[in-house]
Amino acid sequence: MAQQTGIIPLVGTLNGINFYYLNGKPIARKAGGGFTKKAIKSKASMQRVRENADEFGHCSAVNKAFRSALSPFYKGHKFTHFHSRLMGLFTRIKALDTTHKRGKRSVANGIGQAQGLQLLEQFSYTPACSVQHVLPFEFDVSSANWALSLTDFDMAQVGFVDGATHIALTYGVLDFDFESLNYALHLAPSLVLDGSYAGATLTLEPDTLPSGLGTALCVLGVRFYQEVDGALYVLNAKDSVGIAVLKCI
Repeated sequence: MAQQTGIIPLVGTLNGINFYYLNGKPIARKAGGGFTKKAIKSKASMQRVRENADEFGHCSAVNKAFRSALSPFYKGHKFTHFHSRLMGLFTRIKALDTTHKRGKRSVANGIGQAQGLQLLEQFSYTPACSVQHVLPFEFDVSSANWALSLTDFDMAQVGFVDGATHIALTYGVLDFDFESLNYALHLAPSLVLDGSYAGATLTLEPDTLPSGLGTALCVLGVRFYQEVDGALYVLNAKDSVGIAVLKCI
């Protein structure tokens, strides 16, 4: 690498030489010298690169399937950095796999650890709209029929976003196999409430029950609407949709 001299600094590649700026200075260096596809696949010094690439690809596949499984909770809404934040989650869960060597570690084996389930439950899926802050109540999931109950419910304590007149609650049990990436979502009918609702208890029961396909995740989604001339319109603000995993079994 050498600093360019001359009246007019160059930018680009000419006769096998790269011309570019580095820290504001015009630099020239011989083109090439980077990693090639062949080198990454075969060189011993690239072993760690190959291991990282394999595990990244695995986590990416889990991420894609998981986001698809959760899509009914946020259909039509786009979260900022949702993909990258979930990649971070699954990377941390994958690292809990102590059975396999680096490069072969999997999310499924990480989920098999108690800490893996804790990470799924404690992760903030939608920090701009925290379900626990919107609904600051006790949650209970029945071991018999997977029904979700919210006790001591008080509409006055619900964290409505600006402009919202109604809140919709969507609850379901996601039966997700983190190894095969097959899944089934067992949803309860959505519950839409306006700001005048006076009930003290809410119950949402799935129409069907999980069959043991994989890990069962009890998922609750919230979404805000605004009523205009008798019709409900979805609010598209970043804090208008929230998702939480309440329990993993």
